[in-house]
Amino acid sequence: MSDIVKIDVNNLSESYEFNKVARQADGAVLYRQGKAVLLAAVVIDKESSTEDFLPLTVQYIEKSYAAAKIPGGFVKRESKPGDFETLTARIVDRALRPLFPKDFANGVVITIMVLSSDENVDFQIAALHAANAALIVSNLPTQKSIAGVRVAKIDGEIVINPKLKDLNRSTLDLLVVGSGKDIAMIEMRVQSTKNEDEFRVNEIDNKELVSIIESVIPKIDEASKRYFEGFIPYKSKNIIEVSYKEIPKELIDFISSYYNDEINRAIAAMSKSERMDELENILIEIKYEIEAKGLGYEEDIVKLAFNQIIKNKVRALLLEGKRLDGRAFDEVRPIWIETNLLPSVHGSTLFTRGETQALVTGTLGDKKDAQMYELLTSNIAQNENFMVHYNFPPFCVGEAKPIGAPSRRELGHGNLAKRALEPTLNLDSNQTIRLVSEILESNGSSSMATVCGGSLTLYCMNVDVKKLCAGVAMGVIVKDNSNYAILTDIVGAEDHYGDMDFKVAGTKDGLTALQLDIKLDGLNINILDEALTQARKALDYILDIMEEARKNIVPSAALPTTMEFKVTQGDIPVIIGKGGSTIKSIIERFGVSIDIDRDKGVVKLSGESIEKLKETKEHIIELIKNFIR
Repeated sequence: MSDIVKIDVNNLSESYEFNKVARQADGAVLYRQGKAVLLAAVVIDKESSTEDFLPLTVQYIEKSYAAAKIPGGFVKRESKPGDFETLTARIVDRALRPLFPKDFANGVVITIMVLSSDENVDFQIAALHAANAALIVSNLPTQKSIAGVRVAKIDGEIVINPKLKDLNRSTLDLLVVGSGKDIAMIEMRVQSTKNEDEFRVNEIDNKELVSIIESVIPKIDEASKRYFEGFIPYKSKNIIEVSYKEIPKELIDFISSYYNDEINRAIAAMSKSERMDELENILIEIKYEIEAKGLGYEEDIVKLAFNQIIKNKVRALLLEGKRLDGRAFDEVRPIWIETNLLPSVHGSTLFTRGETQALVTGTLGDKKDAQMYELLTSNIAQNENFMVHYNFPPFCVGEAKPIGAPSRRELGHGNLAKRALEPTLNLDSNQTIRLVSEILESNGSSSMATVCGGSLTLYCMNVDVKKLCAGVAMGVIVKDNSNYAILTDIVGAEDHYGDMDFKVAGTKDGLTALQLDIKLDGLNINILDEALTQARKALDYILDIMEEARKNIVPSAALPTTMEFKVTQGDIPVIIGKGGSTIKSIIERFGVSIDIDRDKGVVKLSGESIEKLKETKEHIIELIKNFIR
């Protein structure tokens, strides 16, 4: 016998079924919306780990049978997750973390499986709400619920939780997740509009964005309360007792008394590597001294105590108005830029901001180079003709590890950079562009360095890019609503010990993308507004520096040369030939690429030299002349 809870809120009609499936998990739910059915299950380790962070793993898995499909390819079963699955798992992970008790360190695995599909359902919202329900009814001591709202702007009108197919017509895609009146996570991107007469980037300004977020907070408040009230009656009776590693006060006092000056000097070190090396040496010395004195503290407790002291010192310094590198709160680190430094590449930019450095390369292709992918909600294969790939090799943070497959973090950062840059780019249907960001050094927001370097690389490639786009990472340290510090262009330690990571990207005319994650229970809208205002100042400063670099771009010698000419509709079959034999022979003979727009009767040639293109054009015209009709 199962228990069903039906909730209609914010244009969503959802059904949650408990005590029916996956009953050996610590919490599970069968979620329904329209024809969509999802299973969410939570399992929690009974033992606490010794780490000082929450070891949470979220898996979002789409099953092909959910859309009455058999997986394509040689192996007829689901394999590694696609990009959408990985990005959805990251959204759920980031949104749910504020629900966990402070200092909770038990391992948690949340699995969400799509069992039945519906083309009208937003599966990111569905996955988020299903996981939330499973977590509330689990044996975790949960005290609240989250709720997600997606906001679209369609034909100038604000739409709450639009149907998935309508989202393609929206100039704004804003996902806000919160609990009660507190914001937990934000993701935003804009979408450009294009017709024969006009191309618009459709940036959003700070004031409008804050106003929209303020308007959805009551909707999140209502939904999160209704979810919690609806689910809490079905909560597990065997609530897990959260056991925390107690840090003895005597240990804190011992480290603070004997190593206070050394720790202060290490924290004040001007470079990340110096700081990390010094702190590591101090920790080794502390462990040795504790062992020599026979104090009997375990290594993991000593490390936790040491990290707690550093965290408290860093936060105290920031709240006193002192940053680790001596900058003002609204100051951006020094920037230097070099463009088209790689001679055999279509476009390249080395963007350095402080100790963060991104080498962004660009490659031009045609429509056959686009990335093909499938969506569960569509029977038609999609083509991605603008790609941003982000790589984070271990050497960029001084780690002695081999480079492996792209991680979830790398996919997420590449996607964020793509969302920031794509609205500024006017691609035609025959073009494909791939940007690759190699992070060569990292100490604070390499994803935003990717945005800056990527925007300049697009200009290096002579493509139709409308505006420069920059990115900056903001941070917040909060003691209370009246005592907090907002930090511009945060470094790694400020991110690690801070309460918010807020990545903001935009042009001179407004924002194109942002991503906000917090470690607090929630974020006050006034602090968010202030952080956006400070970010706007930083973006303008960075864009001014990028504009100077753009003016000095010398086109790469490796850029392909293009030529277009018109033919009649009847000439196109002559150029293509039987089964494509003629066009293939032309491509092989002259070493060029050929794209034909059948509707407009335009032949586009691309190659390494103008001479080759002229020869190819003359050859094609001769073929047409000599063809016997």
